[in-house]
Amino acid sequence: MTTLRTRWLGTVAYAEAADLQRALHSRSDDHYLLLLEHPHVYTLGSSAKPEHVLRDPASVGAELVEADRGGDVTYHGPGQLVGYPIVGLAEWRAGQRDVLAYVRRLESVLVAVLADFGVDARAVPGYTGVWVGDEKIAAIGVRVAQGRTRHGFALNVDPDLSMFSHIVPCGIRDRGVTSLARLLGSAPEMRAVVDRVVARFAECFGYGEVARADVAWRAPEVVASQPARLLGRLAEAGVQPVDLSRERPEWMRVRARFDDGYMEVKRLARGLELHTVCEEAGCPNIYECWADRTATFMILGERCTRACGFCLVDTRKPLPVDTDEPRASRRRWSGSASRTRSSPAWRVTTCRTGCVRVRGDRRRDPEPMPGTGVELLISDCKGDPSALATIFGARPDVLNHNLETVARLQRAVRPSAGYARSLAVLARAADAGLVTKSGIIVGMGETVDEVMEAVRDLRSVGVEILTVGQYLRPSASHLPVVRWWAPEEFGAVRDHALALGFRHVEAGPLVRSSYHARAAVEPVGLA
Repeated sequence: MTTLRTRWLGTVAYAEAADLQRALHSRSDDHYLLLLEHPHVYTLGSSAKPEHVLRDPASVGAELVEADRGGDVTYHGPGQLVGYPIVGLAEWRAGQRDVLAYVRRLESVLVAVLADFGVDARAVPGYTGVWVGDEKIAAIGVRVAQGRTRHGFALNVDPDLSMFSHIVPCGIRDRGVTSLARLLGSAPEMRAVVDRVVARFAECFGYGEVARADVAWRAPEVVASQPARLLGRLAEAGVQPVDLSRERPEWMRVRARFDDGYMEVKRLARGLELHTVCEEAGCPNIYECWADRTATFMILGERCTRACGFCLVDTRKPLPVDTDEPRASRRRWSGSASRTRSSPAWRVTTCRTGCVRVRGDRRRDPEPMPGTGVELLISDCKGDPSALATIFGARPDVLNHNLETVARLQRAVRPSAGYARSLAVLARAADAGLVTKSGIIVGMGETVDEVMEAVRDLRSVGVEILTVGQYLRPSASHLPVVRWWAPEEFGAVRDHALALGFRHVEAGPLVRSSYHARAAVEPVGLA
């Protein structure tokens, strides 16, 4: 029985959604239905004519993007539900797929959804999409390659209909555009529309099981009663903020170990003037890792602009960037660190948005320290393609970007980031030929099933190395610990991830993103 994996992703930039679609299309056999809204954007299909764009999109606050789908020009924006099915189609004849039949089924899904809201809509012979009288309420544009679909449909729930007046929608001059809000007098809740789309899509396409994961739906009336911003976001995500931080189970207790290896790494870090995540983030594994001569250091300073709800790293305004940092760091490394295989393994991380200076000296000197590899942990760079291209072009041996939590808790846990954007960043890195790595922390209110779906999403976009560990509350101003995961539950996640095809998995109570980083690269041939 095929499972349909539906994801309500909130507002997602068009380019990021396209990257995510391409990754799921090419790297996974799973059937996905991505549901989301876009910021204002006009898209040009393969049949679009330039004269059908009547006004400069930038003048009305919109992008103009060429899309590799069929059809003419259309508009996407807030209040419009966009659906991207990435599903396999059965062979029709001689290995071909019946694309027309697929489009007709999409139309029937949308007709049924609109009927659920009391709207009599229909497909019109000779036109693609769904209509109410002579006005289009839903557009369809698809692409099918290698038997799998991309792109999909856009249903007008309550968009700004004036945005359609700046184009010739779908190239049709003599017909109008309407919405559910206009037809009903007021807009139904987007969540209710999403619920009906998921149900009708599964029914029409014959899926016996649906695995759904939504980013949190905003509920201001719930959040308003909460005294703290973090707790309000948890409540919005349906989490009761019960704090178990003081009831730490035995398997979460760590003993300090000040042995020779630990002290040597500490002296080296001080002598090299390095800021380590191990110390700044209060990692519980610092004694084990430093004893094993492994440490993680930060570039671009010790402060972070992200302000994630789980992290201890200083979030004050960053100090000015030291533009000589790469050269100075190399001089300190060369003068202080042994070049043997027994030398410490340094792992690089940056918290600041827009890191664009990765291994600058390595381009002029390809191997300044023979036998040294670089794993780089990056932010999402706000999805900036040029910043990401610079990082990817530096060719780190491992590119790590942490998803951190499940879809529903993204806004509560890391309000400056997004579930779809993180998956898109990892997809771009994999497409660039990099070994990709990501991590999840648990215990903040997620369910086991949600974690399993997040792990599947990471594998579906090409991630090869995974870490999963228990959240520990750094201070009373951070998110509470809602649940302690037992060691056997981490074992189940590890087994699930390995079965999906991850090449290395670290899953356990004390696991962090940098845990056993050196061992993690052995299965991918980099150690």
